[in-house]
Amino acid sequence: MESYHAVLETIASSHEQGVLATIVHVDGSAYQKEGACMWISESGRTTGLLSGGCLEETIAIQAKDVLQHQRAHIATFDMKQEDDLSWGQGAGCNGSIQVLLEPVTAEMRADWLAVKACLDRGEHVLLARKIGEETRGRENFLFCSESGRRFGGFCGEIPLNLKRLLDSAPLFQGKNGVHTIDGVPFYIQHYWPKPRLVIFGANPDAKPLVSFAKQLGFFVIVTDWRPAFCSEEHLPDADEWIVGFPSETVPHLCLNERDFVVIMTHHFQRDQEIIALLRDQPLYYLGVLGPKRRTARLLSASETPSWIHSPVGLAIGARGPEEIAISIIAEMISVLRNGPLSRKKKQWTCHALSEFI
Repeated sequence: MESYHAVLETIASSHEQGVLATIVHVDGSAYQKEGACMWISESGRTTGLLSGGCLEETIAIQAKDVLQHQRAHIATFDMKQEDDLSWGQGAGCNGSIQVLLEPVTAEMRADWLAVKACLDRGEHVLLARKIGEETRGRENFLFCSESGRRFGGFCGEIPLNLKRLLDSAPLFQGKNGVHTIDGVPFYIQHYWPKPRLVIFGANPDAKPLVSFAKQLGFFVIVTDWRPAFCSEEHLPDADEWIVGFPSETVPHLCLNERDFVVIMTHHFQRDQEIIALLRDQPLYYLGVLGPKRRTARLLSASETPSWIHSPVGLAIGARGPEEIAISIIAEMISVLRNGPLSRKKKQWTCHALSEFI
């Protein structure tokens, strides 16, 4: 999942100064894409990866210089070359990447903590960061939260084309990268809250799905009407356990268009009740364990709607709870990266910018 969640956790918990390294441009193939980031503390401890391990040591060395001079720097690593002195030696990547290294000052730390607070509340945050020869200072940063809050130290009038760029972005699909606007380069990055995965059913086969999803950065909620199953003792990797019947728990969940849901109670009547409650919910992903025929019966329909993933998971011939969980996780990642089935990509508006238009 996105590296910035772990990086923001580290910034929040660390009392050390440090440097934030972010990939801002990729040309060709690379291990990571724009938006991947890494934290390097003054003592040399790191969080996150920008490559498969071939660049991190050099980036950590450059971070010391950035921290010492308190000045941002863009480093280019060309892995297209294949001579012995190049970054391409043994890297297996045929591209070049540009990495922005910038010191996290006390003021910037407050901004990054504000980003984390927005994400913890389930809000999307968009960053427009002015870059170029002079990349120093908080005045180059403009953050815009989904609820309309603006922060950062950006100075001057926001260019009209930048307003248009910031005004909307499809769910989970906003593209990070450098945009030249009125002759000025801006790095644009989307920060999304952790996607919620709600699992209906706390049977033993839910354990690997909970575990894998947690490792990959989902906020995992398990709900079941049986207290003995729906508990921290039974499913310790979940973030939240909600005990109750579907008619009680679905309203409590306040499901939205960013949520992932998997139904796996192994109880036909309960599944039927859950699907009836979810049919009109604006979910990003809905998967139902079991064959298509069973799901069609749950819906009392001859066919299963195309936007319901049934049988849930990619068709990899999975057997047993662990393999089935892997197939489900793989399908959810595919939907997360490529968009949901047969649904329009939804937009959100950065209301804080509308006053300038």
